[in-house]
Amino acid sequence: MKDPERGAPIAPNGGASGGDMVLNGTKGLTKNGPGPHGDPAHHRQESQSDSLEGRFDKNHKKRARRRKRGKSKQAPASTEPVVVSSVSPPPANTPAKAAKKRRPNRFRRRGRAGIKPVDTIPPVVTVKPSPAAPVQATQRRESRHFGGPLYAALDLGTNNCRLLVASPTRPGQFRVVDAFSRIVRLGEGLGATGRLNDNAMDRAIEALKICRDKLESHDVRRARLIATEACRQASNGEEFLARVKRETGLDLEIINRQTEARLAVSGCGTLVERETDAVVLFDIGGGSSEIALIDVSERRSPRLAEHIIAWTSLPVGVVTLAERFGGRDVTTDNFAVMVDHVAELINDFSERHKLGDLVKSQNFHLLGTSGTVTTLAGIHLGLERYDRRRIDGIWMQNDDVTEMTSKLLSWSFDERVANPCIGADRADLVLAGCAILDAIRNVWPSQKLRVADRGLREGILTELMSRDGAWRNRWLRATA
Repeated sequence: MKDPERGAPIAPNGGASGGDMVLNGTKGLTKNGPGPHGDPAHHRQESQSDSLEGRFDKNHKKRARRRKRGKSKQAPASTEPVVVSSVSPPPANTPAKAAKKRRPNRFRRRGRAGIKPVDTIPPVVTVKPSPAAPVQATQRRESRHFGGPLYAALDLGTNNCRLLVASPTRPGQFRVVDAFSRIVRLGEGLGATGRLNDNAMDRAIEALKICRDKLESHDVRRARLIATEACRQASNGEEFLARVKRETGLDLEIINRQTEARLAVSGCGTLVERETDAVVLFDIGGGSSEIALIDVSERRSPRLAEHIIAWTSLPVGVVTLAERFGGRDVTTDNFAVMVDHVAELINDFSERHKLGDLVKSQNFHLLGTSGTVTTLAGIHLGLERYDRRRIDGIWMQNDDVTEMTSKLLSWSFDERVANPCIGADRADLVLAGCAILDAIRNVWPSQKLRVADRGLREGILTELMSRDGAWRNRWLRATA
């Protein structure tokens, strides 16, 4: 009669066919009777010899390695630790070096319950991955992200109040620890009266109190708190800042237009690639718009602001332009009037052609940092919710910008409010920003526009960290 087990495939990973194999501390049991799970002793011995022919008996090294790597067939998992009562030593011709070479690979496969390969196997073995390595990695990440010095930047503009708290990481970069942004419209009605109204100042004070609480909750090494066009232009700007200091304890400084242009450039340094020859960077704000001409064709400094060859600050922003020409219901003709008004202001910039033929180069492009360009990019991508990670640094072609502007012009006020990238706070301002952008594109035509969701705060942080030597610190270099 034919042996029912004859010719059956060998069990994988050195299982039941592996002979004298250790299974969870007990030797494998073999049934000594007829039936599907056993046969007479002489048949069993013959089957075992045939099934191992040419595989394990003739390759002791492979057999020993597979047994030591824990590939023998295991019994059902138990909650108790693995205990080995008796283990047959590996064959004499198995070198100990082979086990040592397998050790790093075995420990990476933590899902397998292996037996520790040593020259003399102890009677009890419990193998558990050491928790020391992951704990050390976690501590290193925490020290790198939170153990370094913190820097803060606050920007109180005509339309927004923004705060960033960050810690330096790799040279030229930082990690944001805390942030805040709120539309306060401090410059509301400023163009008509020349003063900051009480409601606008109250909104700004409430936002600044939140910023104060955030600053007090962090151990900030250095901070810079600035106010821009609204406080520069308002006759009661200094009076308002005195009230801010009295009610919040924050001491804000009013910066001039040149400093504002430089900070806008400093915040966008990593978005100018090395093959670039020239850039026109613009920041469309609420009460003013800064434009900087940047030449990087001959040399490249880590500080992009050092390459500014000309700059200007237009006394117009999305708030002032919308209040003068209307921002709620904008027609095509009304939009053209706004573009012409901004173009006249740019024509007063005598150095606007200082880049010369560089603007005709394929390595020339526009770089916009404002809510206007980020809104256009969000609509272009069809985002259901604004996502800074997808917007910051994105490239838009000239035709894409034109198409998005035309789409916005075709929308009603309610349709603009319903768009998640615009919302009710910006619905009456976005077309005024598009008018300023179109005027800039007419003077410096380019096939490419790079979008930056960053600005003065990032510029402040970059300059604070650089002047403080944060990126030259040996501790930071060691932990970055």
